[in-house]
This record gives sequence, structure tokens and C-alpha cells, in this order.
Amino acid sequence: MRFFEINLYGVYVAPIAPIMLAAWLLILPLRGIANRFGLLGRVWHPAFFEFAAYLIALSCLVLLVAHLGRYVGR
Repeated sequence: MRFFEINLYGVYVAPIAPIMLAAWLLILPLRGIANRFGLLGRVWHPAFFEFAAYLIALSCLVLLVAHLGRYVGR
């Protein structure tokens, strides 16, 4: 699977940039839910926990895009 640049009105955007934005938008409601129920107060370092959750979401999205890309080209 190859990732290709995205041409956005003449500006080439790296293929990881929209995936990073999608991961961040996925983490926002999860952060709100964790904050509402006080779960962030139970972890050692909330910023590290949020960063780890972001990296997990990002890696899952990258794998999902790569997996779905195999079927789009057929």
C-alpha cells in the first residue's frame, strides 16, 4: 500500500496530515467523557495518558486506511 499526497487547491498535503486530524477529532469526545467521569484524575499523568490514547487512535487509523487501500485499487 502506498500513500499518495493530497492536492488541496494546489498545495500538496502529506497523507498523514488528514489521518492525524481524524485521530484528534476521535480523541476529543473520548477526552470529554473521561473528564466528565473523573477518569483523568485516576491516572498518573493525564497528558501522557491522552498522548498515548492519541497514538493508539492514530495507529489504528493508519492501519485501517492501509487495509482499506488494498481493496480500493482492485
